[in-house]
Amino acid sequence: MAKKKNGKDLFLVFGLIQTASLGFIIYFILNSLNTIGLDTQIVLSCIFPVFLLITEYMIYLKK
Repeated sequence: MAKKKNGKDLFLVFGLIQTASLGFIIYFILNSLNTIGLDTQIVLSCIFPVFLLITEYMIYLKK
């Protein structure tokens, strides 16, 4: 018998996929602009999606 996935598991799976894809998109857009350094590109492409995931998770917990 397969174990049912609850909403929290699905949220985390799709949230991590969304965070990773958004991070890659931000990195490649900033990389194509060539206006800021590599360290700033990496920081922005990591911090913003993680902050978004945390915010969405806090909203999800209130429901």
